[in-house]
Amino acid sequence: MKNEVFERSLAAYICFAIGDALGATTEFMLPREIKEKYGIHDKIIGGGWLHLKSGNVTDDTEMSLALGESILETGGYSVQGAAEHFAKWMKKKPVDIGSTVRRGIVNFITKGSVVSLYSTFSAGNGAAMRNLPVVLYCLKDWKWFEEMTISQCHITHNNELSDMTTLVLGEVTKVLIETGDKKAALEIVSELIKKDPSFSHSKYNGEASGYIKDTFRTVMHYFFDSDNLYETIVRTVNQGGDADTNGAIAGMLAGALYGMEGIPSKWLKALDQDVVKLITKQTEDLLNAHMDVVLL
Repeated sequence: MKNEVFERSLAAYICFAIGDALGATTEFMLPREIKEKYGIHDKIIGGGWLHLKSGNVTDDTEMSLALGESILETGGYSVQGAAEHFAKWMKKKPVDIGSTVRRGIVNFITKGSVVSLYSTFSAGNGAAMRNLPVVLYCLKDWKWFEEMTISQCHITHNNELSDMTTLVLGEVTKVLIETGDKKAALEIVSELIKKDPSFSHSKYNGEASGYIKDTFRTVMHYFFDSDNLYETIVRTVNQGGDADTNGAIAGMLAGALYGMEGIPSKWLKALDQDVVKLITKQTEDLLNAHMDVVLL
């Protein structure tokens, strides 16, 4: 069982990076533009508006790795450590950084605050995209998950829609990693939709922006409407919009469900191998790390 949890966890993290790399090519494009240029986009080729080299990832994977590193290097989770690692990452001048993320990190650097101001404009997907290391770290003791998640979210995104969605995505990822039960995942999603029907993906209208509800609906539509890992990720990134983040989160869920054997070998080979090594080591270390949490 432990080996299965590791395998699903690793697949979730690697497919997160794969979805990121695939989606970077089609980010901000319309579906018809993607179809005209690529037919069906299913190759890790880089390019896109960021002009990436083939196999490279964006801020989604980089911030996730930074959050994971903060837990492991600090000897446990601390919001201060997370913020410091985000600041360190930003100072390296990443290829992309969202405006809300930048504002939150600058707020930490200049004022030392680990809580950004509440804003209705902070309902983007920038906090949800990087939370997988928290999920993996908390699998051994889930009671810390909600508080840790909210604290890392609020460094940059202090918004109840961002909070709620990030928590639900974590719960879904957990149940998929531990059980591989897609129906159980749907039950968790359905509970959120009962509370707020505007999250419903049943009548998906194709909006794939970085707004957290659009990301949630896009990911859930393609995750539940597809029956394999390849289809889940490819259909998501071919929707365009915020394709790298949407593709990353869809990849996370698909990897957790279908495992390593579901990943096309061409994607594993095309993804930056340094990223694969970092993810592999970080996944193992997070699953085995001793729990120590400082939220203030």
